[in-house]
Order: sequence, then structure tokens, then C-alpha cells
Amino acid sequence: MSRLNDLYAFRYPLLPLKNVVIFPRNVVTLLVGRPRSIQSVEDALARDRRLIVTAHRDGEVEEPRPEDLYQVGALAAIVSVDRQASGGVQVVLEGINRVRLSQFDQARGFFTVAADLVREPEPPAAEARALIAHVQELASGYGQARGVLPAEVQEMVQRATEPGHLADLLATQLLADVGRRQALLELTDPLHRLEHLAIHLSAELDVANLERKIKERVRDQIDKNQREYYLREQLKAIHDELGGEGGNEIETLRARIADRGVPPPVEEKLVKELGRLERMPSVSAEATVVRTYLETALALPWHERTEDRLDLAEAERILAHDHFGLDQVKERILDFLAVRKLTTEAGTTTRAQILCLIGPPGVGKTSLGQSIATAMGRAFVRVSLGGVRDEAEIRGHRRTYIGAMPGRLIGAMKQAGSINPVVLLDEIDKLASDYRGDPAAAMLEVLDPEQNHTFVDHFLDLPYDLSKVLFITTANYGQQIPRPLRDRMEIIEISGYTEDEKIEIGRRYLLRRQLAAHGLKPGGLEISGKLWGRIIRDYTREAGVRQLDREVAALCRKVARDIVRGRVEKVRLTEGRLADYLGPGRYGFDLDLGESQVGLALGLGVTDIGGELLPVEVATMPGRGTLTITGKAGDVMQESARAALSYARSRATHLRIDPDFQEKLDLHIHLPEGATPKDGPSAGITMATALISALTKRPVRNDTALTGEITLRGRVLAIGGLKEKTLAAHRQGIRRIIAPRDNQRDLIKIPANVRREMKFFFAASMDEVIAEAIMLDDAQVETLPELAGGATAVDDARRLPGFSPLPEAPFGADVAADAGSRRKRGR
Repeated sequence: MSRLNDLYAFRYPLLPLKNVVIFPRNVVTLLVGRPRSIQSVEDALARDRRLIVTAHRDGEVEEPRPEDLYQVGALAAIVSVDRQASGGVQVVLEGINRVRLSQFDQARGFFTVAADLVREPEPPAAEARALIAHVQELASGYGQARGVLPAEVQEMVQRATEPGHLADLLATQLLADVGRRQALLELTDPLHRLEHLAIHLSAELDVANLERKIKERVRDQIDKNQREYYLREQLKAIHDELGGEGGNEIETLRARIADRGVPPPVEEKLVKELGRLERMPSVSAEATVVRTYLETALALPWHERTEDRLDLAEAERILAHDHFGLDQVKERILDFLAVRKLTTEAGTTTRAQILCLIGPPGVGKTSLGQSIATAMGRAFVRVSLGGVRDEAEIRGHRRTYIGAMPGRLIGAMKQAGSINPVVLLDEIDKLASDYRGDPAAAMLEVLDPEQNHTFVDHFLDLPYDLSKVLFITTANYGQQIPRPLRDRMEIIEISGYTEDEKIEIGRRYLLRRQLAAHGLKPGGLEISGKLWGRIIRDYTREAGVRQLDREVAALCRKVARDIVRGRVEKVRLTEGRLADYLGPGRYGFDLDLGESQVGLALGLGVTDIGGELLPVEVATMPGRGTLTITGKAGDVMQESARAALSYARSRATHLRIDPDFQEKLDLHIHLPEGATPKDGPSAGITMATALISALTKRPVRNDTALTGEITLRGRVLAIGGLKEKTLAAHRQGIRRIIAPRDNQRDLIKIPANVRREMKFFFAASMDEVIAEAIMLDDAQVETLPELAGGATAVDDARRLPGFSPLPEAPFGADVAADAGSRRKRGR
């Protein structure tokens, strides 16, 4: 109490409240959202967790001034604080005492006030006891008549001995109007407050008794059967009025449930929910959720299905018409149809099929799903999963939430209208997770043939059969799909298109589509095969054909403008017009490395757009053996660089390198395009080759690209993506590739026309790589162990224009004479 006696000596932060009056000993939970109010709470927390609360005179005022606030409020203690994600603060306050506000100050951005403690007069003991007993009796009768006072509140009322406490307790439970609550808060005499509440309770008891008498008279006049009949007829009339021409909503839903032919457990659940809806007020939020539930369940296909088109010839024709290439996927679909035909004839059933198409952007993964559905004669639905991070998007929301909706899978089935559609789950590798759950984990049941026949959506809360669905998923990066999810899918990898395939796609599909889209007649733009190659090489760099489609659209726009101006009726594209329409080529020259150079090797990598050339540059400088790696190389690539350096040191004698070179030289390994992150072990032999070239002062063949992982002992380990890397090298005009010997089995995946133009060298050790890639002189070759193909490499080097073995030179000598051994790489 001593702290309350000194109340006026301190200023307290003020928390204005809209439509809320807090009494002493009253615990209230508030959501504080205004910045000024949040500052008041923060200031109170920093001090003694106490503040002053008072109500607005006008609840519509957003930023009150002192004259807009009641002058009598309450000193309150902060019990707890919960910070919300929206930026607000949820505060639990407990009233301590009445206070009178004075000396408002807003210098700190929020109100602080001085407050005088409001002291209550001591009432006569006998009068207080009599009034307390009378109010307790009235409260007990009111609680029985209305049933609105909780049992714990009634118990507190019966145990109260102080008139002021009893009046404040009942005011918080009985009075809803802010004005009446504030008037009662400003009454200092506890007996006067208790008398006001006694009058209020007496009036409410009279109303309750009158209502009870009326109900008893009506109940006596109508027996049970008549009352039920009357209520049903009245309810029907109300529904008819609300439904207008649509008729009785409840009866319509009941008839739809009976005619729908759903499974018996489902029908039982729907009838039960319909009964709940019938008893609810039509405008309630829960009634809206129940209506949505019933409409969703009735719109779902429970037994409707489409007949599969099992004509393999027709399916093959449709797939070939819609997509060029993609033979592996087409064969898998034809296999599926063949198995389906045999099982249908034999009367057996097959499990659900889940295919996962993994490949770079723009190769036709998404559109392939539509073609598959067309070939099979099934309905098609696309579900985009990119950026989905809420588990409820897959499994649906529980119906305890207002605005609950089913998940995307149930929505897809509702849209398909059959139990056996083709559902394309697009960008499944882009699923994310946060505090709302992991959607990828929710997909485990959907894509498991052993479980999805009883898939349960949280909103539907009924087992639904997804086993007849043909699921097709697409992804750009297979490694980003969780392993348990990948295990449930059949992976089909789709690599990038070759240049010949892009030319055919452009001729057959892209040009025809863009001509129609731009209002041009067929034949309005003619592009020869040579110029198709120019467009692909000089204006696009991608595994798919999206950029090519945009370039064709740009050409069509230019042609459309020339036709509208009356210059031409149709255009036959030439090289001059190509440059005029699209500008100078954007690609084709940035990786033209010119002559063979010392310390420069061409590596191969796989990016999100397919294969890519990765040049590796090495420079030597006088120093103390520092190794510097630049170009935003990842941890794995940096380890490969250190392994390459260790290999070069271990083979220094055989390669006629100064064994102490690391004590005299600093080495700098750089990967151009430094802003692009790069990682992976497949650049190991490329780094080692460039490093040895820089140390031996011998150039690396510029018509050769390398890929492979290196070990400390010089072994060359297998890598992935040989097809994509080969296509990248072919696209850049390189015709020699050195790859790990274990990757020789991947040659069959490379298109035959590309394979015929390329020369492959499959190496098992780094010594074989050096013999094939670096222009060594005879003395250096003789120091190498006997290698398969080593002599051939030297012969190939000798056949290069201008090549001649260099004389033995001391370590670090000038290599200007090497210029004669360099040649330009053919484009």
C-alpha cells in the first residue's frame, strides 16, 4: 500500500482503451496495435510493469487528446505480454485501484500522466452486510434464470464480504455498455455502486420471469407433435424466403445427398452435417463452413471415371504431334498404356503411377503432362507447387477455422470431375517449409501407392481414393526433392535439346504459333535452316526453347510492323535483316578463347539452363607458395583445386617441374564470370591441367574440353551430366572431350548426330589427361609412364598448324615462342 500512497510522486504511461473499462481486481486480455499504445506498454515493462488505463469518451476517435478521455481510470499491472507476428502486442492487465488523471504529457511520443489515488469511504458495517446479502440473492436468481454467470463467478459472488469488491465483480459480468461501466467506475461510494447493481439485477429478473411465463403458456397450448410440425413449417418458410427462386436450401441439399450415390459412410457423414446446418442460424460463420463442406463433398467425383484410350498407335501419334524428341518419356507412356491394356483385358488392377520429370527449364515438362492426358483420353489438372510452404495447402484446413478450405489435391479432383485424371504436380522441387509445416512431408501420403487409396484431407475428414490418379511431377533439380519423396516416384530425366532438335521445334511449333499470335499469315515469315542455327547460337543460351520462342516472337513483331507500314507483304529472313531485327548477337563470342594458351583449360559443368563451358585460368607469380582461388568457387571446387595442386607437386619430377616451385611461386586459380556461384568436383582435372600447363609453360589445346573428378593419386573419377556437358561443348564448337573412363557407358545417352561429330578420350588417370590435353615436347612425354593413347596425343599436337616442340628451358623461362603452337578454335 505504501507504493500506492506515493502514486502521485511518479508519472505513469497512459494506455487509452476503446470500448473497454477496467475495474480493480479485473483481469483483462487486450490486443494493443497502435504505435503510441505499444510504446506505453514498452515503457511500463521497462519500469515497474504498471500503467494507467482509461476509456475513450468517443470510441470512433483513433488518436485521442486529453479532452477525449475519461478523467477517472484504473492503475493496472501488466501480468504478461505476448508479442504478435503482425507487430502488435497481446497484454494481460489486472486492475489495482481507481485513480483520477491529471497533468497529461506527450513529450515522449505517448501520454504520461500523474494520477491521484481515489479512496473509498468506509461504509457502515450493518448496512453493508444487508446489502451484500440482498445482492447475492439477486445474483443467484439471475444466474439460474439466465444461465450467463459461470459457476466460478457465482461462487466468488457468494463468498464476497466487501461491498466495493462485489460491485466491481458484478459490473464486469453484467454491464456491457461503456457509459454505464464508466459511471459505475466513477462512483466512489461502494454502497451506491452496489445499489445500482441491485436495481439492474431486479429489472433483469423481472424480464426473465416474464419470458418464462410466456413460454409456459405457449407450451401448454401446443403439444409436442404440433410444435415440431409448426417449427419445421416455419423453418421451411424462412428458407424459402431466403432462397428466393432457388427454393428450400436444406431440402435441396438433402435431395442431392440422396441422389449422389456416395459411399454409405460418406452419406452418413453428410446427413449428419446437414442436420447441424439445419439447426444453425443461416448468417453464422460456422454455417458458411458447413455449406462449403457439403458443396465440396457433393462436387467431388466418387465413382465417375473416364475410359482410357488404349490405342497405342493413336497415343504415339498424339505424343509425336505435340512434342519433338523426348523419346524416353514417350516410350514410358506407351509402356504404361500397353500394361494397362493387358491388365484391363485380364481383369486385374494396377497400382497408381507416379512419374517425375526432371530437367532444365523450357524443355517441355509441363506441356508434356497435357499431351499425356490427351493421348490417354483422361481429364487433366495442373497443380502448381512452387513456393508452397503451408502443409494445409496439401491437406486442407481443419474446419475449426473460419474460412477453412480443402487442400489443392481435393480441389484438383473437384476440377477434374473424374477419379482417374492426370494430375500434374508442377515444380515439386520448389516446395518450402516453415512454422506452418512441411508440405513435402504431406506429399508422402499423396504419392505413395500403398497409402493414397485412403488419403484424408483435414477439411473433408473422409478417406478419399487417389489410387486411380496418374500423378506426374516436374522438377528442375532432383537433389532438392527429399529422398523419401523421390523414393516414391519413378524418375525420368529430360536433358536439353540439341541444336538440330531446336531447329525442328522452331520450324514445326514455335514459328507457326507465333505467326498466329501476331496476326501473320502462314508463310509471312520464312527462316532458312542456316539462320535458325544463327538465331540459336548467337541469340540464345539455354537447354530448352523458351528464349528461342521469345526471339521468334520478336522477329514476328518486327515483320508485323513492316507489313502494317506497307513495306512488304511477307519477309524472307536474311543475315542482314536478322541483325536489323534482333540486333548484334548476344552469345557466341564471349567464350571465343582464340589461340591455345598457357594456363587456360576449358572445363564443363551443368547449370540450371543445362550444360555450360567453365574456363579455368591459372597464373604464376613470384612469391612464397600462396594458393588463391577466385571466381565464387564453392567448398567442393576449392578442395578439387587443392587436390590438383597436390597432384602436380607429386608428379613434379616426371613433368620436369621445379620440385620447389611452391616455395618460389604464388598460384592464382580463377574461374571467369566471378559473380556466378560454381561448385562441384567435376572441374578437378580441368584445374589440374591448367595448373600443370602454367607450371610447365606449355599451352592447353583449345579444341578440347575436360570434365572429371581428381584424386590425390591422380585417378579420374566419374561425373554426372555427360550428355548436357557434351551438348554444351558441341554448341560452342568444341569437338574433343576428355572424360572419366567410367563415363564411357553414358555415350548411349548422347544424340547420335552429336556423337558422330565429337571425339571422346576416356581417361582413368591424370597422366592420360595430360598426354591428351597439353602440348608437351618429346622429352616431357618420355618421362610419363606408358599410357594408352599418349603417343597419339603428341602426334595430334604435332599435326596442329605451327606446332613445334619447345627446347628445354629453365623453370620460369619466357614462353613467347609458344605463340607459334597456338591456333584459333573453329566455331
